Amino acid sequence: MAKEPSQNQKMPELLTLQEACDLLKVHPNTLRKWDAQGVLPAIRIGTKRVRRYRKDDLIKFLQSGK
Repeated sequence: MAKEPSQNQKMPELLTLQEACDLLKVHPNTLRKWDAQGVLPAIRIGTKRVRRYRKDDLIKFLQSGK
């Protein structure tokens, strides 16, 4: 059974592939490639295994200047 997060524990905000593309100003295929290469890993969810990106990871990526 899944643990429920405590009120003190912050849940990461997850962005869709398109939202992440808009934030980073890159094509969806670029994010897919970066995920496959481990440059910017995505979280895969659901039965369709759709990609979601942690907002904090995207901000750190932008700040790193990669």
